[in-house]
Amino acid sequence: MMNSANEWQTALPEFLREAEMLLIKSQECLSHLHLIRDDSDAIDCMKTSLAKLAEKADNLALQAISDFSRRLLALIANARPPLQLHDQALDALHDCLTLLAWQLELIDTRTGELPLDESEQTALIALATLQIPQKEFSHAPQPRLHHGT
Repeated sequence: MMNSANEWQTALPEFLREAEMLLIKSQECLSHLHLIRDDSDAIDCMKTSLAKLAEKADNLALQAISDFSRRLLALIANARPPLQLHDQALDALHDCLTLLAWQLELIDTRTGELPLDESEQTALIALATLQIPQKEFSHAPQPRLHHGT
């Protein structure tokens, strides 16, 4: 978290440059996935870029950006194997990355605030989740083992 407005105004342009590069990298990975639907290198590259973006957003206390990046990362990381993204899934991911880029442009350069209605993020994540089947997680309690008697 920044200590002063001066520090913020110095750190924000660097963050925005890095964030733009990470989003460009993610878009390149997405383009590659249009050609090879299950390319693990492109998927790993996208996950790495989203994780870095989330971390850098955390450093500037840009919670909406970091949370959305992590939600996208989790969506990809928890996809049911084998991950082979079809056109609708790729389009949904593209829409999410486009929204992230747009939100970066809305950050107030003086205050660092991002006035945001998170409903669009939520709707895009829900749509992407429908397009990218997720692993099933069992929440059933594990049976207890009884020792002795």
